[in-house]
Amino acid sequence: MTQSTTSGFAEQLRQANWADWSACIQHRFVDEIFDGSLSDAVLRRYLVQDYQFINRFVALLGAAIASADVFAPRVTLAQFAAMITSDENTYFLRCFDALGVPESERLNPVLTEPTRAFQQLMHDAADSRSYANCIAVLAVAEGLYLDWADQSAKKHLPLPARFEHAEWITLHANDFFRGFVAWLRSELDRIGPTLTDAQRAEAASYFGRAVQLERQFFDHVYAEEAA
Repeated sequence: MTQSTTSGFAEQLRQANWADWSACIQHRFVDEIFDGSLSDAVLRRYLVQDYQFINRFVALLGAAIASADVFAPRVTLAQFAAMITSDENTYFLRCFDALGVPESERLNPVLTEPTRAFQQLMHDAADSRSYANCIAVLAVAEGLYLDWADQSAKKHLPLPARFEHAEWITLHANDFFRGFVAWLRSELDRIGPTLTDAQRAEAASYFGRAVQLERQFFDHVYAEEAA
Protein backbone atom coordinates (compact mmCIF):
# COMPACT_ATOMS: atom_id res chain seq x y z
CA MET A 1 0.00 0.00 0.00
CA THR A 2 1.27 3.47 -0.87
CA GLN A 3 0.05 6.85 0.28
CA SER A 4 1.50 10.33 0.16
CA THR A 5 2.42 11.84 3.53
CA THR A 6 1.66 15.36 2.36
CA SER A 7 -2.10 14.99 2.05
CA GLY A 8 -4.85 12.54 2.79
CA PHE A 9 -6.55 10.26 0.31
CA ALA A 10 -9.48 12.65 -0.19
CA GLU A 11 -7.31 15.58 -1.22
CA GLN A 12 -5.11 13.37 -3.39
CA LEU A 13 -8.22 12.33 -5.32
CA ARG A 14 -9.48 15.87 -5.67
CA GLN A 15 -6.14 17.17 -6.90
CA ALA A 16 -5.83 14.30 -9.38
CA ASN A 17 -9.12 15.45 -10.91
CA TRP A 18 -8.64 19.18 -10.43
CA ALA A 19 -9.20 20.24 -14.06
CA ASP A 20 -12.74 18.84 -14.11
CA TRP A 21 -13.41 19.78 -10.47
CA SER A 22 -12.39 23.38 -11.06
CA ALA A 23 -14.43 23.56 -14.27
CA CYS A 24 -17.52 22.60 -12.27
CA ILE A 25 -17.11 25.06 -9.41
CA GLN A 26 -16.39 27.88 -11.88
CA HIS A 27 -19.11 26.85 -14.32
CA ARG A 28 -21.47 29.23 -16.06
CA PHE A 29 -24.35 27.51 -14.22
CA VAL A 30 -22.82 28.47 -10.86
CA ASP A 31 -22.30 32.10 -11.87
CA GLU A 32 -25.84 32.39 -13.19
CA ILE A 33 -27.55 30.80 -10.20
CA PHE A 34 -25.66 33.17 -7.87
CA ASP A 35 -26.53 36.32 -9.81
CA GLY A 36 -30.11 35.21 -10.46
CA SER A 37 -29.78 35.26 -14.25
CA LEU A 38 -30.19 31.50 -14.72
CA SER A 39 -32.97 30.98 -17.25
CA ASP A 40 -36.04 28.97 -16.34
CA ALA A 41 -35.41 26.70 -19.32
CA VAL A 42 -31.92 25.76 -18.11
CA LEU A 43 -33.03 25.42 -14.50
CA ARG A 44 -35.93 23.24 -15.53
CA ARG A 45 -33.70 20.91 -17.57
CA TYR A 46 -31.24 20.77 -14.71
CA LEU A 47 -33.78 20.01 -11.98
CA VAL A 48 -35.80 17.49 -13.98
CA GLN A 49 -32.66 15.48 -14.73
CA ASP A 50 -31.12 15.95 -11.28
CA TYR A 51 -34.29 14.70 -9.61
CA GLN A 52 -33.79 11.35 -11.29
CA PHE A 53 -30.71 10.78 -9.12
CA ILE A 54 -32.53 10.68 -5.79
CA ASN A 55 -33.63 7.05 -5.97
CA ARG A 56 -30.18 5.74 -6.90
CA PHE A 57 -28.52 8.17 -4.50
CA VAL A 58 -30.52 6.92 -1.53
CA ALA A 59 -29.71 3.35 -2.61
CA LEU A 60 -26.02 4.33 -2.68
CA LEU A 61 -26.31 5.69 0.85
CA GLY A 62 -27.92 2.40 1.85
CA ALA A 63 -25.05 0.45 0.30
CA ALA A 64 -22.54 2.60 2.16
CA ILE A 65 -24.42 1.96 5.41
CA ALA A 66 -24.44 -1.78 4.74
CA SER A 67 -20.75 -1.98 3.79
CA ALA A 68 -19.31 0.32 6.47
CA ASP A 69 -16.57 -1.31 8.52
CA VAL A 70 -17.74 0.11 11.85
CA PHE A 71 -21.01 1.32 13.37
CA ALA A 72 -20.44 5.09 13.71
CA PRO A 73 -20.49 5.85 9.94
CA ARG A 74 -23.85 4.13 9.64
CA VAL A 75 -25.38 6.69 12.00
CA THR A 76 -23.97 9.67 10.08
CA LEU A 77 -25.07 8.28 6.71
CA ALA A 78 -28.56 7.48 7.99
CA GLN A 79 -28.95 11.04 9.28
CA PHE A 80 -27.95 12.43 5.89
CA ALA A 81 -30.39 10.11 4.11
CA ALA A 82 -33.16 11.61 6.24
CA MET A 83 -32.26 15.11 5.02
CA ILE A 84 -32.17 14.06 1.35
CA THR A 85 -35.62 12.52 1.57
CA SER A 86 -37.12 15.55 3.33
CA ASP A 87 -35.70 19.06 2.82
CA GLU A 88 -34.08 18.48 -0.58
CA ASN A 89 -37.01 16.50 -1.97
CA THR A 90 -39.39 19.26 -0.87
CA TYR A 91 -37.27 21.86 -2.69
CA PHE A 92 -37.57 19.91 -5.95
CA LEU A 93 -41.34 19.60 -5.64
CA ARG A 94 -41.77 23.33 -4.92
CA CYS A 95 -39.58 24.21 -7.91
CA PHE A 96 -41.51 21.88 -10.19
CA ASP A 97 -44.73 23.58 -9.14
CA ALA A 98 -43.23 27.05 -9.72
CA LEU A 99 -41.84 26.08 -13.13
CA GLY A 100 -44.98 24.26 -14.26
CA VAL A 101 -43.33 20.85 -14.64
CA PRO A 102 -46.04 18.21 -15.21
CA GLU A 103 -46.15 14.98 -13.21
CA SER A 104 -45.02 12.87 -16.16
CA GLU A 105 -41.87 14.95 -16.63
CA ARG A 106 -41.09 14.84 -12.93
CA LEU A 107 -41.35 11.08 -12.64
CA ASN A 108 -40.56 9.71 -16.09
CA PRO A 109 -38.63 12.18 -18.25
CA VAL A 110 -36.45 11.24 -21.18
CA LEU A 111 -33.07 10.75 -19.55
CA THR A 112 -30.03 12.43 -21.03
CA GLU A 113 -26.77 10.54 -21.50
CA PRO A 114 -25.00 12.18 -18.51
CA THR A 115 -27.98 11.35 -16.30
CA ARG A 116 -28.03 7.71 -17.40
CA ALA A 117 -24.26 7.45 -16.96
CA PHE A 118 -24.34 8.91 -13.44
CA GLN A 119 -27.22 6.63 -12.46
CA GLN A 120 -25.17 3.68 -13.67
CA LEU A 121 -22.12 4.86 -11.76
CA MET A 122 -24.11 5.04 -8.51
CA HIS A 123 -25.57 1.60 -9.23
CA ASP A 124 -22.12 0.17 -9.92
CA ALA A 125 -20.65 1.67 -6.73
CA ALA A 126 -23.52 0.30 -4.65
CA ASP A 127 -23.33 -3.09 -6.37
CA SER A 128 -19.58 -3.31 -5.71
CA ARG A 129 -20.33 -3.67 -2.00
CA SER A 130 -17.20 -1.66 -1.34
CA TYR A 131 -17.43 1.04 1.30
CA ALA A 132 -14.50 2.86 -0.29
CA ASN A 133 -16.18 2.98 -3.70
CA CYS A 134 -19.45 4.21 -2.20
CA ILE A 135 -17.75 6.94 -0.16
CA ALA A 136 -15.65 7.99 -3.17
CA VAL A 137 -18.78 8.70 -5.24
CA LEU A 138 -20.55 10.38 -2.32
CA ALA A 139 -17.51 12.57 -1.70
CA VAL A 140 -17.77 13.89 -5.24
CA ALA A 141 -21.54 14.24 -5.35
CA GLU A 142 -21.58 16.25 -2.12
CA GLY A 143 -18.08 17.71 -1.91
CA LEU A 144 -18.15 19.29 -5.35
CA TYR A 145 -21.49 20.92 -4.57
CA LEU A 146 -20.16 22.33 -1.33
CA ASP A 147 -17.17 23.75 -3.17
CA TRP A 148 -19.28 25.61 -5.74
CA ALA A 149 -21.96 26.78 -3.31
CA ASP A 150 -19.61 27.84 -0.51
CA GLN A 151 -16.93 29.67 -2.49
CA SER A 152 -15.29 32.46 -0.52
CA ALA A 153 -15.37 34.65 -3.64
CA LYS A 154 -19.16 34.48 -3.69
CA LYS A 155 -19.94 34.59 0.04
CA HIS A 156 -20.19 38.39 0.00
CA LEU A 157 -22.90 38.32 -2.65
CA PRO A 158 -26.54 38.68 -1.60
CA LEU A 159 -28.65 35.63 -2.28
CA PRO A 160 -30.70 35.84 -5.47
CA ALA A 161 -34.32 36.92 -5.05
CA ARG A 162 -36.04 33.77 -6.29
CA PHE A 163 -36.20 30.77 -3.98
CA GLU A 164 -35.50 28.44 -6.91
CA HIS A 165 -31.99 29.91 -7.07
CA ALA A 166 -31.36 30.90 -3.45
CA GLU A 167 -32.39 27.63 -1.83
CA TRP A 168 -30.30 25.49 -4.17
CA ILE A 169 -27.32 27.49 -2.91
CA THR A 170 -28.23 27.37 0.77
CA LEU A 171 -29.03 23.65 0.66
CA HIS A 172 -25.36 23.18 -0.22
CA ALA A 173 -23.81 25.93 1.91
CA ASN A 174 -24.82 25.46 5.53
CA ASP A 175 -23.16 24.13 8.66
CA PHE A 176 -24.83 20.69 8.50
CA PHE A 177 -23.74 20.18 4.90
CA ARG A 178 -20.22 21.49 5.57
CA GLY A 179 -19.93 19.05 8.43
CA PHE A 180 -21.14 16.12 6.34
CA VAL A 181 -18.71 16.85 3.50
CA ALA A 182 -15.84 17.21 5.98
CA TRP A 183 -16.86 13.87 7.43
CA LEU A 184 -16.92 12.19 3.98
CA ARG A 185 -13.42 13.48 3.31
CA SER A 186 -12.24 12.30 6.72
CA GLU A 187 -13.69 8.85 5.97
CA LEU A 188 -11.70 8.65 2.74
CA ASP A 189 -8.60 9.65 4.71
CA ARG A 190 -9.38 7.07 7.41
CA ILE A 191 -9.93 4.12 5.11
CA GLY A 192 -7.34 5.05 2.48
CA PRO A 193 -4.36 3.51 4.34
CA THR A 194 -6.33 0.29 4.96
CA LEU A 195 -6.90 -0.39 1.26
CA THR A 196 -4.75 -2.50 -1.01
CA ASP A 197 -3.27 -0.83 -4.07
CA ALA A 198 -5.99 -2.42 -6.21
CA GLN A 199 -8.75 -1.20 -3.90
CA ARG A 200 -7.31 2.32 -3.84
CA ALA A 201 -7.11 2.36 -7.63
CA GLU A 202 -10.71 1.18 -7.89
CA ALA A 203 -11.96 3.86 -5.49
CA ALA A 204 -9.91 6.46 -7.38
CA SER A 205 -11.50 5.34 -10.64
CA TYR A 206 -14.99 5.81 -9.18
CA PHE A 207 -14.02 9.24 -7.88
CA GLY A 208 -12.61 10.31 -11.25
CA ARG A 209 -15.60 9.04 -13.22
CA ALA A 210 -17.93 10.90 -10.88
CA VAL A 211 -16.09 14.21 -11.35
CA GLN A 212 -16.10 13.82 -15.14
CA LEU A 213 -19.83 13.10 -15.14
CA GLU A 214 -20.56 16.07 -12.89
CA ARG A 215 -18.84 18.32 -15.43
CA GLN A 216 -20.76 16.72 -18.29
CA PHE A 217 -23.99 17.21 -16.37
CA PHE A 218 -23.39 20.94 -15.86
CA ASP A 219 -22.45 21.33 -19.52
CA HIS A 220 -25.36 19.42 -20.98
CA VAL A 221 -28.13 21.55 -19.49
CA TYR A 222 -27.00 24.27 -21.93
CA ALA A 223 -26.86 21.93 -24.92
CA GLU A 224 -30.28 22.86 -26.31
CA GLU A 225 -29.39 26.53 -26.04
CA ALA A 226 -26.24 25.96 -28.12
CA ALA A 227 -28.01 23.84 -30.76
